[in-house]
Amino acid sequence: TQCLGQGGGQEHDGHSTYVNLLFQFFYSKNLFSKTGVPSVLQIQVIEDDRANKSSEPFTTGVKGQTPPLVTTNFQVKDQGNASPRFIRCTAYNIPCTADMAKQSQVPLAAVIKPLAMLPPDETRPYIVDHGEAGPIRCNRCKAYMCPYMQFIEGGRRFQCGFCSCLTDVPPHYFQHLDHSGKRVDCCDRPELSLGSYEFVATVDYCKNNKLPQPPSFIFFIDVSYNAVKSGMVNIVCQELKTLLDYLPRENPEADSVVRVGFVTYNKVLHFYNVKSSLAQPQMMVVSDVSDMFLPLLDGFLVNVNDSRMVIESLLDQIPEMFADTRETETVFGPVIQAGLEALKAADCAGKLFLFHSSLPIAEAPGKLKNREDKKLVGTDKEKSLFQPQSGFYSNLSKECVAQGCCVDLFLFPNQYVDVATLGVVPVSTGGSVYKYTYFQAEVDRERFLNDLRRDVQKPMGFDAVMRVRTSTGIRATDFFGSFFMSNTTDVELAGLDCDKTVTVEFRHDDKLSEDTGALMQCAVLYTSCSGQRRLRVHNMAVNCCSQLADLYRNCETDTIINFFSKYAYRSLLNTPTKTVRDTLVNQCAQILACYRKNCASPSSAGQLILPECMKLLPVYLNCVLKSDVLQPGADVSVDDRAYLRQLLSCMDVSESHVFFYPRLLPLVKLDGGSLPMAVRNSEERLSKGGVYLLETGLHLFLWVGANAQQELLSNIFGTPTFSQIDPNLTSLPELDNPFSQRLREIINSFRSQRSRYMKLMVVKQEDKAELIFKHFLCEDKSASGGASYVDFLCHMHKEIRQLLS
Repeated sequence: TQCLGQGGGQEHDGHSTYVNLLFQFFYSKNLFSKTGVPSVLQIQVIEDDRANKSSEPFTTGVKGQTPPLVTTNFQVKDQGNASPRFIRCTAYNIPCTADMAKQSQVPLAAVIKPLAMLPPDETRPYIVDHGEAGPIRCNRCKAYMCPYMQFIEGGRRFQCGFCSCLTDVPPHYFQHLDHSGKRVDCCDRPELSLGSYEFVATVDYCKNNKLPQPPSFIFFIDVSYNAVKSGMVNIVCQELKTLLDYLPRENPEADSVVRVGFVTYNKVLHFYNVKSSLAQPQMMVVSDVSDMFLPLLDGFLVNVNDSRMVIESLLDQIPEMFADTRETETVFGPVIQAGLEALKAADCAGKLFLFHSSLPIAEAPGKLKNREDKKLVGTDKEKSLFQPQSGFYSNLSKECVAQGCCVDLFLFPNQYVDVATLGVVPVSTGGSVYKYTYFQAEVDRERFLNDLRRDVQKPMGFDAVMRVRTSTGIRATDFFGSFFMSNTTDVELAGLDCDKTVTVEFRHDDKLSEDTGALMQCAVLYTSCSGQRRLRVHNMAVNCCSQLADLYRNCETDTIINFFSKYAYRSLLNTPTKTVRDTLVNQCAQILACYRKNCASPSSAGQLILPECMKLLPVYLNCVLKSDVLQPGADVSVDDRAYLRQLLSCMDVSESHVFFYPRLLPLVKLDGGSLPMAVRNSEERLSKGGVYLLETGLHLFLWVGANAQQELLSNIFGTPTFSQIDPNLTSLPELDNPFSQRLREIINSFRSQRSRYMKLMVVKQEDKAELIFKHFLCEDKSASGGASYVDFLCHMHKEIRQLLS
């Protein structure tokens, strides 16, 4: 304890080793009392937050209030600031000056999820319709009417909270003020009393001043040899017959107005006429893929109910038509071009669903070569593996965004397919990439179909533009996510769904005042799935401080880690991986050294002292550094890394939290409705006599100890002996006992919280599959050389001391 608490300065090897051994000892005993960083806190911090913040609703009326953690189950009441389900900030009390921000190194950023789904006990944003006049806005900065506008002169003018400009109130919007200077109708108008709401947009907000058509969905099915043989083609066709009844709609009682079209392809494209008047679908083949065109207009995009018989006939015929195909080559660029041409011809926005199996090596625009080279990993040339092969797909993305054409890609690869290049269009258009490596129909069917169902049904907007406005003193300078930008302010999204986030970084361009604080307004203009043009507005007010202690008291570690990981993953495109990792460590060390120097009470340099709300920064940062993208093991493919890099770019804070630090639950007692308390992510925490559930956000593992009790095994698997458990199970047997029912409820509840379906993998202790499971025990040393939490803590402590000296 002396060495840790009052260790005085010399850093020779003997002392350092001794410190390390002491860390190891205290860590194993959970006895870090004097270091300010007990690692048991990861679980304790989460449990404390749950205990303190889950009983009362979180009301958003108080400016600069830090919300409960993403791991806490809480209810939100909107009283003038956007719910943390829509916006989470890295800090809720930001420095008044650029110098102070630079000194602290705490990033100033917001993770915005504009169309987030809300739980049933919370109210969806109200829709405000001002008729032909449209939304009320500031004359100068064009901010939309919100609770931060100050009405003056008896209500005839308002002063903008963002730029201070005065604007006349239109006669139809006039209302008298009460004795406190508030409008008397304040509580009746969402835009004057709430943090989030929507406006119906007028024709002025539409492309070419023309109201939009409802969107269309086009399904492109790869029918090459691999796609047919894996069973993918058959599964897609069977599923679409029922899935087309669940196309997105705003009124659950009404039919969806989304139209659909179908194309199959290998080296050539087959378009289908499914017009309702036809007895059978008609195929039209375009074999000249070098100059793609749409061979038919009438009968390609149809209403599902009108053409149901023809569509079902087509979906029955496709697997038969291509059952004996020997064609192994595919194209990819012309497929997206075909979808784009179809949406242009129909003058509507929409979404392309591509089901694709292999590297597109057939002669065509966008043809790719196999450039996988493991020898580049760890070298300065490694960054080329994350960059697209050519500019073709970037240019195609630009055209897609201009039309409002969003692309979702479902990949079924058996070998390298160059995800870094194939993912360019989905990532630039607000779409998603799903990947099912070595797809086997019987094992992966459930995961794929659940992903597809959710992807087709989820609420989304089309042809969207997002702009973030801020009050004087700060401005939005950088953006992260799945989108396209043709200028420095407008985030363009061909599609925006309820799972996507856009992360925004802010910088000072002037001094801020503690009295007024800082404001931001995120406005998203989009077309709803019913074809209505709308504006969704989210407002957020935070405090400003001139004391570093106030900044460090109001940070949100999970959001900081979300931002750091996105920043690091994007840097890989231009910077060697080692440099990216070193930069992360250095910035976090600077954050903690600044706190130690300016805010902590005087104590020995040998003590590691962390801010209360950043206790978990080292453990989470270590998880980011050890992730497959930044420090891959030998078995992690280049495609896997490119896929995870793209996936993280639009993750929200709750998803990145569990992605980097999975939750590990001991399944001992499953009484009542509460979850068992999680344990730390370390092999030391696993008992041979226990069974544990691990959730990573993308996978679920059920680890079974070799000496697990017979009763436990009987309750879960229906067999009392360890040797009889089938390690190939992907779902648990439905047994008639309370333990089995509760465990399956927990698994279903975890799956419902994530945007992707998590396949269950049963791992028996000392089985081959245990290596995969152990990869996610992020507090331990990793096979790829990543430090254990204890070793990293020592390293971090050393970095901080060097900065201080």
